[in-house]
Amino acid sequence: MSTTQVEPLRCVERTMNFVTTAEPRQRLAEYALAVVTPPTVTARRVVPKFLQAKPRALNDVAEYVAGSALPPVVVCEVGWVNGLGAIRSLGRAGAPVIALDHRPWALGFRSKYALPVVAPDPLPDEDGFISFLQELAEVLDRPAPIFPTHDEHLNSLARRRDELGDRFLYPFPGWDVLEPLQSKRHQIDTASRLGMGAPATTHPRSAEEARSAAAEIGWPVFVKPSENIVFKRIHKRQAFVCRDAAELEHAYRTTADYEPMVQEFIPGGDEWLWSLGTYIAADGNPLAVFSGRKLRQTSENMGSARVGEALWDDEVVDSGLKLLRELGFHGIAQVEWKRDPRDGQLKLIEVNPRLWQWHGLTGACGADVAQTAYWDQIGVEVPSARTDSSGKRWAIALMSEHGVSVQRPPYVDGVFALDDPKPGLVNAGRFLFNPLRPS
Repeated sequence: MSTTQVEPLRCVERTMNFVTTAEPRQRLAEYALAVVTPPTVTARRVVPKFLQAKPRALNDVAEYVAGSALPPVVVCEVGWVNGLGAIRSLGRAGAPVIALDHRPWALGFRSKYALPVVAPDPLPDEDGFISFLQELAEVLDRPAPIFPTHDEHLNSLARRRDELGDRFLYPFPGWDVLEPLQSKRHQIDTASRLGMGAPATTHPRSAEEARSAAAEIGWPVFVKPSENIVFKRIHKRQAFVCRDAAELEHAYRTTADYEPMVQEFIPGGDEWLWSLGTYIAADGNPLAVFSGRKLRQTSENMGSARVGEALWDDEVVDSGLKLLRELGFHGIAQVEWKRDPRDGQLKLIEVNPRLWQWHGLTGACGADVAQTAYWDQIGVEVPSARTDSSGKRWAIALMSEHGVSVQRPPYVDGVFALDDPKPGLVNAGRFLFNPLRPS
């Protein structure tokens, strides 16, 4: 068969109509509450055609993987550095990589280490996504590890794992573990039960309760959705910092359908944000362990990593592994903490049960979580590895709307790589072109 081009999803409120069920606070198991109807206006192209890749058809996959001694591997959602980092890590290990995305301009499609294939977006079309994977599995003709880089794909794969069966190998647990884990409320409750630090958090059921909670916690406060997958896609943000009642009212109204939380705002800059990154085998043994901290995020007080560095912290590692054990988790995960500068206590920010934005630094520090997961999934024994306090940095040098951020060496760039130059060149083109786009 030949692959049809999937219409790119422009998930912004002016172009998409979201139809919700009668109970919008249902758990993620029913987040098909994000049933999407076709756009009412033509989506604005993000990049010109000369900066887009030329995705391949499923017919090309068999030829691409033929003759490889190593099993192929599938990476889902390769639009930005998370997916690109996974492609490079796995491709450098010699594995034939199939890169999936619903957007023909996905940056990972330009990597020499992957075959680019357009696939349905699981958020509006989970059935189509799963059907596509079943067809892909027939072409691959042997079990392949599959790496979701974002929650939409992770949840769909876990929720529909019985339908996919042993066609794929899964570096993450089943839906019985992931469903509760994907609730930020469950994460914080579990950490608190273990006696670990967490921001003071309430779960208001009305704007009035939210105001009372903020008054008790003290201004400013964070307002964020506990169930945030659809929310992030629509609103392009993770949370709100509220400094007064008017800002709180707006934040509560915006998050009301996504189980809003009102949280203590922990002071301190981005450098107080610490991460455990790990791959835990099915038997509970952590085979790759990374420790590091952010130095800069894409937005003030929130957002994804722009600059990070590898630094070892025993408390970050030990607390993170203990929390993951209590959650019953195995696979790839990031546990993010913020060390409160007022008392030095680690407080849980979130658990991401998948590859995170700056996981590419783990390979440069000797504990590559993606490669380790791949070898373990295909049955190759690998020794346990841990990173150190090398101080190596990871950064995105050029980022549209966020300027330039070149770091002192040694550092790993999330986009530029001498052995894989096309993504970097395309990103530079976008960096120059985007300010010229009509709004």
